Amino acid sequence: MEVELAGNGKRETANGQPELVVPYLAPTQRLVSLPPIGLRDAVTGAAPRLRTAVRVGLRNGALLVRFDGRDAGTLATLGGRDDPLWTEDVYEVFVTPFDPPTVYFEFEINPLGAVFDARVTSPDLVRATMKADVGWNLPGLCGRSRVRPERWSATFQIPIAPMLEGSTVPGDRRAWRANFFRVDRGAGTGADEYSAWSPTGSSPADFHEARRFGRLELPDLP
Repeated sequence: MEVELAGNGKRETANGQPELVVPYLAPTQRLVSLPPIGLRDAVTGAAPRLRTAVRVGLRNGALLVRFDGRDAGTLATLGGRDDPLWTEDVYEVFVTPFDPPTVYFEFEINPLGAVFDARVTSPDLVRATMKADVGWNLPGLCGRSRVRPERWSATFQIPIAPMLEGSTVPGDRRAWRANFFRVDRGAGTGADEYSAWSPTGSSPADFHEARRFGRLELPDLP
C-alpha cells in the first residue's frame, strides 16, 4: 500500500518508508529545477536544526544528486579519495539496485569536494555484520562542492551501470533502495547533528540500518 504525497513525485509506503519517483532530466535541465525532498533528524524524524534539501534526477545513465544545506560553519580538513570523511561534515548517498539491500554502495562528499566510495555487503542488514570494501571505486563518479555564507551545497554524478555488474544478487533496473544523509559536526555550536531522508530510529545515529532504506523509482534505463 502506498500513500501519495503532494505534488513532487514523493510517496510513502504503509510501513513509513519514503519513496521517490526519479525523473529523467532533459539535456539542459538543472537539478535545482526539481522539487526538493527534506532531510529529518536521523533518530527521531523531527525537523533538524540545519535544514537540508535533496534533489535527485537521472541523465545519461547516471544518478544525479544535489544537496543544499543551511550551515553555521563547516568542518572539513580531509582532501584525499576515500579519507574517513564521515568524521567531519559530509553529505552521503547510500544506494542499491538490490532488494533486500544485502549489497549497497556508499558515496560521500565533504565541503572541500573530497569523495569517498565503498561497496558494502550486509547479509543481515545491520552494522554488526556488514563489511565495507573501501578499495572499490566507482568508474565515472564525480562530485563537486560549493561553500557560501551560512550554507554549503554538493552534487554527485553516480553512474548506474557499474553497480549492476559483477554480482550474483538479482538487481532491478528500475526499483532501487536508497537513503540520503548529512553529518554536521557542529562548528560554532559544538553539537553533532545527523539527518536522513528515511530516519533509521537508531540511537546513537546509525546510517547502516539498511532495512530503513527508502525506495527510488527510476525511469526506464536504456
